[in-house]
Amino acid sequence: MDKTIKLTVNGRELTFNMSLGVYNRYINELQPTSKVGPAQNLCMRTVTDESKAALQELMQQPGMAVQIASKLFEDYTPDIEIEVGK
Repeated sequence: MDKTIKLTVNGRELTFNMSLGVYNRYINELQPTSKVGPAQNLCMRTVTDESKAALQELMQQPGMAVQIASKLFEDYTPDIEIEVGK
């Protein structure tokens, strides 16, 4: 499933192209002691060329990559209803 996601971060318009492959790679890279690197990778892998310079500047701020990746993850992942049978 491919999806274009537009975010406004500190007044800057950013566009990202998410795909199932990129999503899965992000999940596979997450480790208990590694959150920032995978978040930065997700952002840079999915940002459009037109938004790349703005994103790189924004990511100089602490926690920015993790917050952006969190919004991408949240918007890309569909709502799922799961019930456990007993």
